[in-house]
Amino acid sequence: MAETSTSNSNTTTSDGSPISDLAPDHLFSILLLLPVDSIVSFSMTCKKFRTLACSDALWESICRREWGPTSVDALKSSDYREGELSWMKIYDHVLHLDSVACHNLSETGGGEMLLPSPRASHSLNFVSDCLVLFGGGCEGGRHLDDTWVAYIGKDFRKRLEWQRVNSGSPSGRFGHTCVVIGNFLVLFGGINDHGNRQNDTWVGQVTWNETLGITLLWRLLDVGSIVPPARGAHAACCIDNRKMVVHGGIGLYGLRLGDTWVLELSENFCLGRWHEVVTHPAPPARSGHSLTCIGGSRTVLFGGRGLGYEVLNDVWHLDLSEGNGTWVQLLYELSDIPEGVCLPRVGHSANLVLGGRLLIHGGEDSHRHRKDDFWVLDIKAIPSIGFQPIQANSWKKLNTKGYKPNGRSFHRACADHSGRYLYIYGGMVDGLIHPVESSGLRFDGELFLAELMLQL
Repeated sequence: MAETSTSNSNTTTSDGSPISDLAPDHLFSILLLLPVDSIVSFSMTCKKFRTLACSDALWESICRREWGPTSVDALKSSDYREGELSWMKIYDHVLHLDSVACHNLSETGGGEMLLPSPRASHSLNFVSDCLVLFGGGCEGGRHLDDTWVAYIGKDFRKRLEWQRVNSGSPSGRFGHTCVVIGNFLVLFGGINDHGNRQNDTWVGQVTWNETLGITLLWRLLDVGSIVPPARGAHAACCIDNRKMVVHGGIGLYGLRLGDTWVLELSENFCLGRWHEVVTHPAPPARSGHSLTCIGGSRTVLFGGRGLGYEVLNDVWHLDLSEGNGTWVQLLYELSDIPEGVCLPRVGHSANLVLGGRLLIHGGEDSHRHRKDDFWVLDIKAIPSIGFQPIQANSWKKLNTKGYKPNGRSFHRACADHSGRYLYIYGGMVDGLIHPVESSGLRFDGELFLAELMLQL
């Protein structure tokens, strides 16, 4: 027995920790299962573990885990990593993000350029390395039916050369939604200048090559006989890289809606089928709100204008990964958030950006004061169990540097593949008050870029 005991004691390493005997690749796999604060604590135990826990390979894998592979691959394939900054440092810069820098991309430099006309309640998407702009409303309450495309490539700060394309576009409308699914655009609903609500579904595909340039083909999607009621000013997003979720909006006779619908697309995008998601509780009816996919089948709804014309600041979470899903309200106290009193808004944009955060920009409050601020909501703080409150420090108002855009509402915004750059176009802005324009509003035709300041 004594010999057995001695033999067992000799199998441990000199530091008395069996974990030291694990192969580095096994330790690597274990570390990837841990939260970041536990990995940092592990790195402080000894020099050997610090080398592994601070390795560039591990932190690149952590960034992929936390932000998704698309963002990391986009960062690696471009010139973002100036000086080859380590992934651990990049993660730290993203974690402590506190500023965005704005760049005006509308200056023509004195040359004659073909540009889209000012508009609001249009759609703007980033697909196939291009910006695609469609429709919207303009002066006099008129709709637009034009489609514009601009190739971006790898130079995100350059002035864009817009190209108008004529390829069987959907009929003129504003207040529609358009989401990116793979290399396709899926457009639904909207309102025309006669006040007619739409419930048609269109698919568009953008292609670009150096010889032929940009082409965009729209076609009406066959969705069968079951379709959502006609509407505009609703919200939508893509989930699971194959489905479109639509919520709320303004239906017939100006009635605000609170229903949720899902469009499932066939493999070749030739067919689609709608079905309604009925849950209780559910977000109250509203319009001018945002719905953003935060990964997989999970979406977050924020703000909008309710049935009583009140401007909202509530946050709701929907997970459709299992069955019909359930809406859960995520509670928080405005009074606990610095400057939180200005969070309620309608006509804002909300995009998932680098670092797994929801970036909210602009919109207007109940007095129609248009906003120029940027807020982030850390989606990692969204509780996995319903009815737990969002921590106040999950909200942060960002500083703005560089170009100072006007406050705006009912603009549109879209992020590039990395999630570091956000393109923002158009909207309603405050203008000079003329006798025939008692509201003092005007439509804007400005394109600007909001860049997350990472000090890379």
